This record gives sequence, structure tokens and C-alpha cells, in this order.
Amino acid sequence: MQQIIQSAIALAIRASEVPVEGAAPEAGLSFNLFWILVSAANFGFFIIVLRAAALGPITKMLDERRERIERGLRDAADAALAKSRAEVAADASLAEARRESNEIRANADKAAAQIRDQQVATLKAELDKMRHDATAEIEAARVSALAAIRSEVADLAISAATKVVGASMDGDRQRKLVGEFLDEQHGKKN
Repeated sequence: MQQIIQSAIALAIRASEVPVEGAAPEAGLSFNLFWILVSAANFGFFIIVLRAAALGPITKMLDERRERIERGLRDAADAALAKSRAEVAADASLAEARRESNEIRANADKAAAQIRDQQVATLKAELDKMRHDATAEIEAARVSALAAIRSEVADLAISAATKVVGASMDGDRQRKLVGEFLDEQHGKKN
């Protein structure tokens, strides 16, 4: 590579020394090696200064920007993951709330059925008691009515028998006799 550069420089020097025909001796193309090296050094110095002054901060700024973008992408991915987890948690909470509400509803229905059954049983017991009490009252009224009728029938029978027989019996004995007669009649019916 160095040999190519040296041959290019030598060719440039020779071309600068050969005058062009018909041209003024000072009008030819001339290459001065000194100024080429000075220009190359200036260009190299410019590149070094440009790299130090502009390229370093630009590279640093681009690196920072790349880092911010990557951090933003990571944060967005984390946020998307957190969102999906939150949605899953919300769905699970909603399902749990539905399950609890269904359980509460089932318990309320069961409690209502138990209360209804208790009230029905209590009402049946009250109705049975009222029926039993009414039956007892009816039986007592029947017995009382039969006793009253028996007493009246006994009195009527005694009056009729006294008129028919003409003899008088004492009241207790007459009642006893009629009671025995009625008991016999009642025993025959059963």
C-alpha cells in the first residue's frame, strides 16, 4: 500500500514538472507535495476535531436516545404484561364475586325454604290444635246438649209415667230409673 502511494506521488510530481505544449510555462497543472501533505494534515486534523467536538456528543446523544427507546419499549412490554395480569386478576375476581353471589343466593333460597317450611309446619300445628280444640268444644257441647236433653226427656218421661201410672215416685229414684233406661238404649245403638 505504501508503495502505491509513493508511486502515485512520484507520478504527480513528474506530471507537474512536464510543461503542456503551447501553454505558458506557468500555466500548467502543478502538484506541490508540501501543500498536498499540509492539506492532508488539515483534513486529518479536521476529522479529529470533528470527531471530538461533534461526533462524540452526537454518538452519546444517539446512545442515550437508543437507551431511552429501549427502556420505553421494556416499560411498554411490562405495562402490557401488567395489564394482562390485571385483566386476568379482574376476571378471576369477577368470577369469584359471581360464585359468591350465587352461593349467597342459594343460601338465601335455602333459608327462605326452611323458614317457609317452618311457617307451614307451625300453621299446620296451629290448625291441628284449633281443629282439636273445636272438636273438643263440639264434643263438650254435644255431651252438654245430650245431658240437657236427657234431663228433659227424663222429666217428660216421668211426668208422662206419673200421669199414666198414677203413682208417684220420688224424684231421685225416677231420675235414676230413667238414666238407666237411657243408658240401656244408648248401649243398644252402639
